[in-house]
Amino acid sequence: MLPVSTSTHYTEMLTVSTSTAKLVHMPESPSRPRRKPRDRYHHGDLRRALLDEALRTIQKEGVEALTLRTIGVRLGVSRTALYRHFADKRALLSAVATEGFRLLRERLVEAWGSGGAGGFNAMGVAYIRFAMANPPHYRVMFGGVVDSAPRDEDLTREGTAAFNALLNAIVALQKESTVRRDDPVQLARFIWAAVHGISMLIIDGQFRHLQSEIDDLIHFAVQRLHTAIAKRVR
Repeated sequence: MLPVSTSTHYTEMLTVSTSTAKLVHMPESPSRPRRKPRDRYHHGDLRRALLDEALRTIQKEGVEALTLRTIGVRLGVSRTALYRHFADKRALLSAVATEGFRLLRERLVEAWGSGGAGGFNAMGVAYIRFAMANPPHYRVMFGGVVDSAPRDEDLTREGTAAFNALLNAIVALQKESTVRRDDPVQLARFIWAAVHGISMLIIDGQFRHLQSEIDDLIHFAVQRLHTAIAKRVR
């Protein structure tokens, strides 16, 4: 299913009203030196804020519109603070994809549960549902925007782990003699290609005229995939 090789702006308004009350002259307090404005986010949560703002930008404007400078301006943080977490745009996108693969792996493992045909079908549904719920992550994960060398180690690890969640399920089904004895890696790639295609068609809006039938389509596709790889009884 996966390749081995994805603001909240708080505005405070302080209204000062005047009345007909008498004005009382108060002595002026000595002026204080103006403090240097702080970054809106502290070091501990800035990385999360950068990721969230990146996801919002990708969702609304696409990956091409994402720049570290724009993200920094929107969050009100300095370049120094930005580069403390991400050296460049590629590093930020790599973090988005890494998080996406981790979340996808968690969904797949949870769906597999106790295994069997039910677990396999649940994994297929979980994959497509993940893409539908997280299109910014998904587009970065599979959009080819972070594939250039050097490959990020965390991204490679999470991507491989997500793929292995499917691969391990196939191997388990083969041991139960319910799935064809084909090369499990090839089977996993075949299944991934199928559910990926469905996922992209959905998040790209190609099935928007079938919104009321999306659930039926997803379950139909997953069941037919299971039939395609099931061991034939002679």
